[in-house]
Amino acid sequence: MKAMILGRNGQLGWALERRLHGRPDLIALGRAELDLADAGAVAAAVESARPQVVFNAAAYTAVDRAETDRDAAFAVNARAPEALAAACARVGAILVHYSTDYVFDGSKAGRWVETDPTGPLSVYGESKLAGEQALAASPCASVVLRTSWVYGDHGANFAKTMLRLATERDALRVVSDQHGTPTWAGRLAEVSESIARQALQSGDAVGWLGERRGIHHASAAGETTWTEYARCVLSVAQDLPPWAGRLKVLGAQVEPIPSSAYPVPARRPQNSLLDCGRLARTFGCAMPDWRGDVEAYVRRLAAA
Repeated sequence: MKAMILGRNGQLGWALERRLHGRPDLIALGRAELDLADAGAVAAAVESARPQVVFNAAAYTAVDRAETDRDAAFAVNARAPEALAAACARVGAILVHYSTDYVFDGSKAGRWVETDPTGPLSVYGESKLAGEQALAASPCASVVLRTSWVYGDHGANFAKTMLRLATERDALRVVSDQHGTPTWAGRLAEVSESIARQALQSGDAVGWLGERRGIHHASAAGETTWTEYARCVLSVAQDLPPWAGRLKVLGAQVEPIPSSAYPVPARRPQNSLLDCGRLARTFGCAMPDWRGDVEAYVRRLAAA
């Protein structure tokens, strides 16, 4: 597998690089090596390397900052994927791209399926939706994995923030009316590699993925809220050596609050639950329940 990873320093890019580690023909590029806001540079990088598969884990993810930085968000999340898809089509590479639950408005009562109407509430969501639309309009053989609440072993995330705050504060108040599932970046990397490998082993990667192209939801199974997510993290941590006796707030003590009590510039969808049945049917990839991956993640943090 001659692979190219964009966004190597992000949570997902880091997980992908570790997943594909050891391959001499792996090319992993971060912001220092490639400016994603420069569509021409993005295309040139692909055309020069001529990979078999490109994993585009690069994204503008500063959700609140995007409200006043619209052009930068669209440059990275929409125009760069458009240029990337065109370049992949020219060199015969397949593309695995990532999107977000933020393309939905959160108003649905049940789980979102791929064909549900979109309606992003934020500039970030709008820019990611524009990226999806650019790939749909391209002849590139691509798959878009929509995911939610991603956390990884590298970089900052909600779980690490909760652990830090629980050692500093006497109380933690966390939003309880937004529903979704935390998705481990390592699990997304595993699914991504599986899809790419299936395509390459078919003998005609472009044709094989072209028949299966489009959006597939890929988030952890189950259901939770940010409050319950925080409680899970702290409940595991409170019995582990790095935090035992140091946490000022234990899992059961996390206080639920409505979103209205924690105002932020960008609105978040209240329902981010994604139906991942199409992913399982098309690629044989079943996403496990969120809780097991979160608990294992906290234990890895403790061991480190």
